[in-house]
Amino acid sequence: MMIQKILAAVDSSPRAASVVAAAVDLAARYQAQVVLLRVLAVPQEYPAAAANLDDPLGKALVQEAATELEVLARGHANLTVAAPVVFAGQPWRAILDAAQSLGADLIVVGSHGYSGWDRILGTTASKVADHADRSVLVVHEKR
Repeated sequence: MMIQKILAAVDSSPRAASVVAAAVDLAARYQAQVVLLRVLAVPQEYPAAAANLDDPLGKALVQEAATELEVLARGHANLTVAAPVVFAGQPWRAILDAAQSLGADLIVVGSHGYSGWDRILGTTASKVADHADRSVLVVHEKR
């Protein structure tokens, strides 16, 4: 399998650094580019119009996410930071759409432990892995 572009989808959790490290390590091995992505999901109970970025709160959230991505990207070669995506609906769909539009050969996401509702509804990582039309690497935290 030829890997030229890796999409590293991160959230604001502590595991984001591990996701970036795994993506960068693979990129070095395959001489690939890494695109770093953050999806800001508007909760489903909010109307889709809540994803309007003209709102000061929306702008502040996007700026905060962009700053977090820049911090994660520091010191890594072959890494491009994509603009944060604000998405009304399911984040896993936005990740898959981004992978498609970027032409990513591999998606790297962080795992969330299963607890409570996750066992019934599934996590973002599990849905990305289940619905992707390309390879997905799920990064787990060491115990």
